[in-house]
Amino acid sequence: MLHINELTLNIPETRKPRVVIIGGGFGGANLAKKLPGKEFQVVMFDRQNYHGFWPLLYQVATAGLEPDAIAEPLRKMFDEDYEDFHFRQVKVTGINPATKTVSTLVGELAYDFVIIATGTKSNYFGNEQIKKYSFPLKQIPDALNLRSQLLQSFEQANMIKDPVVRQSLLNIVIVGGGPTGVELAGSLAEMRKHVLPGDYPGMDFSQMNIYLVEGLDRVLPPMSPESSATTKKYLEEVGIILKLNTLVESYDGQVVTFKGGEQIRSQTLIWAAGVSGAQIAGLPPEVSDRGRYLVNTFNQVIGFPDVFAIGDIAYMKTEKYPRGHPGVAQPAIQQGKHLAKNLQRIMRKEPLVPFEYFDKGSLAIIGRNRAVADLPKNMHLKGFIAWMAWLFVHIYYLIGFRSKLIVLANWVYKFFTYENGTRLIIRPFIRKDDKAGQEFVRRQADLD
Repeated sequence: MLHINELTLNIPETRKPRVVIIGGGFGGANLAKKLPGKEFQVVMFDRQNYHGFWPLLYQVATAGLEPDAIAEPLRKMFDEDYEDFHFRQVKVTGINPATKTVSTLVGELAYDFVIIATGTKSNYFGNEQIKKYSFPLKQIPDALNLRSQLLQSFEQANMIKDPVVRQSLLNIVIVGGGPTGVELAGSLAEMRKHVLPGDYPGMDFSQMNIYLVEGLDRVLPPMSPESSATTKKYLEEVGIILKLNTLVESYDGQVVTFKGGEQIRSQTLIWAAGVSGAQIAGLPPEVSDRGRYLVNTFNQVIGFPDVFAIGDIAYMKTEKYPRGHPGVAQPAIQQGKHLAKNLQRIMRKEPLVPFEYFDKGSLAIIGRNRAVADLPKNMHLKGFIAWMAWLFVHIYYLIGFRSKLIVLANWVYKFFTYENGTRLIIRPFIRKDDKAGQEFVRRQADLD
């Protein structure tokens, strides 16, 4: 195996302005697509070699979709048609605005413009115990870990004699009542009703409890009160146990403890309660606020005209959005496309145009025929119409025809059969401190 010091970035020299994009998510990918190779050399760094459609990540976690249905290789997205585009799968360790260089694990690269599009990471609010034992849902490996954990819990519950331990395997706690938590809860409720009884005919899945915990007084806080109230009604209809105005104090992998002292025995706590910006070393702390980079209306990091931030990592305060833009895909997509035009304006020495966000609306799905939508001009949809809108929008924004076809086929099949994909435990998830689980997996392997 090669050592890191034997690797190099191997980026060709150029006389064109070099744009370095850190992150291949919605913002970075849309920016790169709009930058003409005849005018710029574009270099993209990312720790993974694919672009993921994260709004559907929860369906991977609940075995509704396979990972390759929501991910597209970055090299396939930027093939030979994109002149002078260079992708490197490598972790960026820092930015040096003084020398105008980006540092990675395998070397440095000079830039003319650098764009930070790193998105967010899970925010555990300093609680290391919850970080250690809970399941985040930010990347495909997280979804696969959670899928294995859920399926393993059902398998073990089917074999366990102790009713207390069995119940802890069937208690699933989701922390965070935003879109991720709501959609995940709805998907698990559909599994409980339509899928799991057929897989485990000897088990009583009426004992499976799905808790949705939210610190505020309503679910879907970013959406309208009308959509929030409708979502609460839908969740209760499908049997989700809502715990509003409730905060989690601790979790040790076995017991969830809430502030106030209430406890629930559960071996699966899913953390969807908050995010913080995935920042990079090198910029001073005064350009950050709440884990995001402060930017002006041109997406320039304050005080650094050649350093830009777009998407969830950017904190653009405006009169309409005093707390920044919502942490969804659309601001990142629109900022990426807009910044591409502004970079071309810089090269032509033309005035920059401020970014203005066009809110196309927000959607959330709670299950079959149950969804809510907040649309422009204060329009609110619910039920079947909102559900169809959700399906259309998510198919439309998937990257690549193959992904669109696979997801559509899965959803059509599921609609008529209630089947929830292939429930395979490809790689068992065992916590490092779970000696019993490790021994069980070892003994299973010894039987081969």
